[in-house]
Amino acid sequence: MDKIERPLGPLVVDISGTTLTNDEIKTLQHPLVGMVILFTRNFENIEQLRTLTHDIHALRNPPLLIGVDHEGGRIQRFRQGFTQIPSMKSLGELYDTDSQRAHALTGACGLVMAAELRACEVDFTFAPCLDLDYGQSTVIGNRSFHRNPKVVSILSTALICGMAEAGMANCGKHFPGHGYAKADSHIELPEDDRPLSDIRSNDEAPYQSLGTLLTSVMPAHVVYPQVDSSPAGFSKKWLKDELRGRLGFNGLIFSDDLSMKGAAEVGDITARCEAALSAGCDMVLICNDPEGVSKVLNNQRWIRTKLFDERLGRLQPKGKFPSREGLVLSSNYQACVKLINDFNAELAKKDSNQSI
Repeated sequence: MDKIERPLGPLVVDISGTTLTNDEIKTLQHPLVGMVILFTRNFENIEQLRTLTHDIHALRNPPLLIGVDHEGGRIQRFRQGFTQIPSMKSLGELYDTDSQRAHALTGACGLVMAAELRACEVDFTFAPCLDLDYGQSTVIGNRSFHRNPKVVSILSTALICGMAEAGMANCGKHFPGHGYAKADSHIELPEDDRPLSDIRSNDEAPYQSLGTLLTSVMPAHVVYPQVDSSPAGFSKKWLKDELRGRLGFNGLIFSDDLSMKGAAEVGDITARCEAALSAGCDMVLICNDPEGVSKVLNNQRWIRTKLFDERLGRLQPKGKFPSREGLVLSSNYQACVKLINDFNAELAKKDSNQSI
């Protein structure tokens, strides 16, 4: 099949299995689509993943971006043949006792995570999680580095720099912060009733600290009623006034998954896309809803801008990268894997002793 010459669009969509169907090929060739997000269901083994990503990249020129939620801890979509990345909370706990080791280890996690994905032609992962650990969010939990925004800033910087060393961009999430709200936005709409001053001095601090290191940001499906009645991902106050205006962020803004229950109050899937784009999102995610994707492709109107292309261009992986076999020859990669495996062994031993 010849590649279709077509610039990338604002939709991030998923696929159903480990190979592409004919209907999915047609969807991925649509001008509104710009990225494919993969899940665990799309992975059997490394060879299958490499074939799948090659087939996706072969559909268009420039090639579609391929992303994944692959943060470490419990959010690691690919496991067999991949290094087990520890939870970000475990790295934050290490920071409390050995800050230098935690910093080096977090950088190693960023490099290994990105290197192993890129060696399978996965371009991008939605990381790091910048939410603070208030000990009450059912969906964030150990995905958070720490309660202290300074520690979150320090360790997320290390992770981002490790990812950048492997040529991968990043995505800070979930702006302005999902850690305080208890509910899971996958199944209901959470609320965070704190005043803006509290959110600015705590949850927004990592975004301000990271500055231009952030190449993209994903807002939360959370309502902050003292600021706006709309969830952050549909709010011009949060995206244009606060993120773009006060914080000066000029990278790409993704919506969170618009098929989540936290987005349902905005309307049907077409209304959600329109609301997110109007509020300031550059790209919108529609996952686990092929009928919704079809509806949006048939109804959504969107005008390309030079600024969109510039922001999307920053997400492109940088430089050629070795194959999985080539990573074996990298002494830096191997040293980073050893740091991670040694730490994982310590965590396993600690858990075993506690259970006894």
